[in-house]
Amino acid sequence: MTFTIADRIVGCLKGIATGDAIGKQTEMLSHEDVLRWYPHGVRGFEGPPDAIIPRYVGNPKREWRIGETTDDTERTVAVARAIIAERNVSHVSIGREMLGCTKSVHPGVKSLWEFHQAADSMRVATAHDGCGAAIRAAPVGIFYTSESLDQLVHGAREASISTHGGSLAIAAAAATAAAVSAAIDAASRHQILALAERAAAIAESRWPGRSAPVFANAIRAVHDNLARLPALRAAEVAQHCFPDQPLTIVPLALGLATIVQSAEDAILVAANIGGDSDSVASIAGGILGAMYPNTVNQRWYDVVESVNHHDLVAIAYELAPLRHGCSQPDNPAA
Repeated sequence: MTFTIADRIVGCLKGIATGDAIGKQTEMLSHEDVLRWYPHGVRGFEGPPDAIIPRYVGNPKREWRIGETTDDTERTVAVARAIIAERNVSHVSIGREMLGCTKSVHPGVKSLWEFHQAADSMRVATAHDGCGAAIRAAPVGIFYTSESLDQLVHGAREASISTHGGSLAIAAAAATAAAVSAAIDAASRHQILALAERAAAIAESRWPGRSAPVFANAIRAVHDNLARLPALRAAEVAQHCFPDQPLTIVPLALGLATIVQSAEDAILVAANIGGDSDSVASIAGGILGAMYPNTVNQRWYDVVESVNHHDLVAIAYELAPLRHGCSQPDNPAA
């Protein structure tokens, strides 16, 4: 099947949002607790759309709903809107858009809390190494082609530094943006992984942390560990690389994206592992949605759109003509 650039961008954004919403059901659970809440495993949305996810009933921070996307998708949309408005990737315009985001703005998420407390679109963070930058980096990969590696890396940093200034965070964002870009350019799985590694290595060399560069090596190590497993079952993956810290979350997402051949399948694996499941499912779902747009579960996306009203197809078709070397796409059918 032949896919246009616009098809792949639509698939990417749909994969991000569906992965985010499916994965939210098990976010921060241990693998054992995933099985306690979902004895038959997560098979999609486990309950009626818009109902409160059972374990969030009475949660004082937010009663997350089935089908609701998190700050991951909210801030991805903010980055996309900033790029559409500016025809460029600028941390100031991205910061301005992100100040309008409302999800997960509380002291428990320090990177977002500090940014919103400062209320300054020009702010440049000097700390925070979590994956919060990587989960919103896809629009950078949509905007720049995979031949523009320096621009991808620089753009990933611009999309990161409002909230995340740590070396690992910027490397993770650069790797994710590069992988998305290569997927949209119909690169092979090997090429996507290699470009993600190169982007991470460049980012760590330009904006080093206190320790030696490690992120590019982590990408390859997690991928190779996954490739050695006889099957990508959630229990076995959880044993080898449980996604609960910077050197496993984004590398696991990139590993799933370059081994599995279906956005739906990768999202379910991530959701059933637990840990930072929404981030892993979102990143892997976005890359695989760009590689194989027809593997994003349309029923899931219909639920996501009905609950959140993101209108991601329209956003995708605003981004598509901005990608370097692309002509204006045909008008989409929603």
